[in-house]
Amino acid sequence: MKAFYTDHFVLPLPAGHRFPMEKYSRLRDLVNTQANIELMEAPPATDTQILYAHDPSYLIKVIEGKLSPLEQREIGFPWSEQMVERSRRSAGATVAAAKTALQEGIAANLAGGTHHAYRDTGSGFCVFNDSAIAARTLQKEVSSSLKIAVIDLDVHQGNGTASILQNDESIFTLSIHGENNFPFKKEQSDLDLGLADGCSDEAYLHSLRECLDQLDTRFKANCLIFLAGADPHEGDRLGRLNVSTEGMRLRDAMVFQYALDRQLPVAFSMAGGYGKEIESTVEIHFQTIKTALQFQKQY
Repeated sequence: MKAFYTDHFVLPLPAGHRFPMEKYSRLRDLVNTQANIELMEAPPATDTQILYAHDPSYLIKVIEGKLSPLEQREIGFPWSEQMVERSRRSAGATVAAAKTALQEGIAANLAGGTHHAYRDTGSGFCVFNDSAIAARTLQKEVSSSLKIAVIDLDVHQGNGTASILQNDESIFTLSIHGENNFPFKKEQSDLDLGLADGCSDEAYLHSLRECLDQLDTRFKANCLIFLAGADPHEGDRLGRLNVSTEGMRLRDAMVFQYALDRQLPVAFSMAGGYGKEIESTVEIHFQTIKTALQFQKQY
């Protein structure tokens, strides 16, 4: 199974910044211990690919360092050339994983899931929306007839993805998230399910099963993009849900089984994870990758 990484493109963040940049290199170190995973450096997304999902004036502002202080605060990162390169690579990793999955069944982006980026603005540690870019790139560069479902299981609603793809009937957006969590103004996905604080394994997995059944009824996908956020986990300091480590494994297995049963290719990204201990977040992400590997062998 191919896994695309970007962790060597590091953002220069101020001391004490709450974004867990270190989790990505730790995750790659663990993935490197697995015999059946091939690590690949992520290619950068091109301007053309980014513009499938983003406004030209926004892209120019990002590239030229002309984001206002307010826009940089909304993103949560100070502008730097490294921020631009890392954001390109993170989107390029999902594009590469999606194209690879069409051939090989399942492929991973060891970062990505930047679902708070809107067409014309960044937000919540997200500069470019990798899922929207990848979905549109598949349709433009592989086949215009592809129908793609984005299954977003980060604990925060995929507001930017929902907004960018709102009137696009060829891409289905599904978001299962904490109802009372960021973003406090939700957008309208094709299917949204907001969960109560403290949601347990049983309630979470039941909700996921129902949403996948609805997806199956309402939309005939050829391909899936899966945001496997680690932040629904009970050990996450921002998540507010109560899903156990085993519950997270069962979540991932349910999505991959859904895909395998229908022979749908899956590109998946790590999305959010803000564990009280960074080790717990890295372990959840690594568990997702090991689960994916078991399914990828069956394609």
